[in-house]
Amino acid sequence: MMLPLVLDQVSFAVGGRPIIDRISVEIAEGTRTIVLGPNGAGKSVLMRLCHGLLQPTSGTISWRGPVNGRRRQAMVFQRPVMLRRSALANVVYGLALAGAAPRESERRARQVLEAVGLAGIAERPARVLSGGEQQRVALARAWALEPAVLFLDEPTANLDPTATREVEALIDRIRSAGTKIVMTTHNLAQASRLADEILFLDHGRLVEKASAERFFRQPASAEAAAFIRGELSWNRSGEN
Repeated sequence: MMLPLVLDQVSFAVGGRPIIDRISVEIAEGTRTIVLGPNGAGKSVLMRLCHGLLQPTSGTISWRGPVNGRRRQAMVFQRPVMLRRSALANVVYGLALAGAAPRESERRARQVLEAVGLAGIAERPARVLSGGEQQRVALARAWALEPAVLFLDEPTANLDPTATREVEALIDRIRSAGTKIVMTTHNLAQASRLADEILFLDHGRLVEKASAERFFRQPASAEAAAFIRGELSWNRSGEN
């Protein structure tokens, strides 16, 4: 494993305006880590920093395990990018970028599409699939890489309840197969279903880190307690 992932006084600003404010935290293996907070708290930006899509304005982010982080992590976004190809070709493309041989790429792609329940529509254009099906293709594309860590940024935010349940079940399968899950959500019910550990953000600050059981039973911060009661107002910046 390449974990833990260690953030040390990480900040990120745009035009001098802080979006992530001096976050220090260690993300360890084993637990399902949910980054929770209201819209505008900085969750999506934090995920992009952890994944390496953004570089911090200050502070450091480092993988402390023995395996190179870039080769063993993947990320799925709230609105997955679907290529103008079949569902199968979308998964094969991800494997090809990772250096897999063509025959092995197709074998592995078909395997994971079957695992996510999409074998029957593997040849259909990905862009005509439903939102839930597209998200499962995106998860299959990430899972095919056998990542040690999978970052999920609000993966069910645009889905109906049935598709949400399907995606949540798939996330749990990926976790059970040995992949560390780090996921953002602003949905309290979803966090309570999926989390072992909560990182609670507000206005770009890490306000609280706690087990899910303790967080929901007895939050240690006034901000977290207000959020659980539905009283914490959203940040107007528009940054997630």
